[in-house]
Amino acid sequence: MIDPVVRIEEIEALPRVVFADVRYYLDGRSGRAAYEGGHLPGAIFVDMDTVLAAHAGPDGGRHPLPSPEAFAEQMAALGVSDDDLVIGYDDAGGVMAARLVWMLRATGRDAALLDGGLDAYGKMLETGTPQRAPGSFEARPWPSEKLAGIDDAADARNVVIDARQAERFRGDNETIDPRAGHIPGARSLPCRENVDGAGMFLTPAELRERFVAVGVTDDATVVSYCGSGVTACHNLLALERAGFAPGRLYPGSWSQYSATDRPAATGS
Repeated sequence: MIDPVVRIEEIEALPRVVFADVRYYLDGRSGRAAYEGGHLPGAIFVDMDTVLAAHAGPDGGRHPLPSPEAFAEQMAALGVSDDDLVIGYDDAGGVMAARLVWMLRATGRDAALLDGGLDAYGKMLETGTPQRAPGSFEARPWPSEKLAGIDDAADARNVVIDARQAERFRGDNETIDPRAGHIPGARSLPCRENVDGAGMFLTPAELRERFVAVGVTDDATVVSYCGSGVTACHNLLALERAGFAPGRLYPGSWSQYSATDRPAATGS
């Protein structure tokens, strides 16, 4: 399988590339409007709420994984096939596009993040929506060994990493989910710090230092969470890039956990 992060200059030599624009904003801006205003030539737009998540219920968190059948139907309708190489990007260092890339890689498809995202392209962008013929995309179950539940996230035997910004981890400010704080025993590892100021990924060695600093070892079972199971995928791709064994995604994340009466921790 391709490395989880690729540079723009590497892509020309790769076969069957499909660019996927996964811009998504927590401040109410429209990712689709941003896409229509300018995107990589030929790129499809993959909507977070309708393609990469099921309709949120009271107990599943804000972005539960869609059913394999729903995901396959949506990807095929966008013109993606199982043997395509999907390169996901956004304008936020890959923290949103990581959800699509992780979902594809978890089900055995070749996919990677575009290092540097939209800004890395450096040429004239395209507007409008390109037309693609429907693809052939098989419904494959989400692998149980790559997923974690709420009990796994609370299990002290696992190394549990929180991808949110440090102030949300500490509980200084929470405007999205029911309670402030974090899962007791979790370690803060803000995913936005996996990239530098230009949005380019840190080197594998630099990423490895980040993980080691919060207790990740080669034989650790890592559980990654965030607010709703989206940006947690960025840490999982970074974990792979750093040479560690694959971690597990807790899809419900803090949005699910904080809606229960389980204990929460605050502070650093």
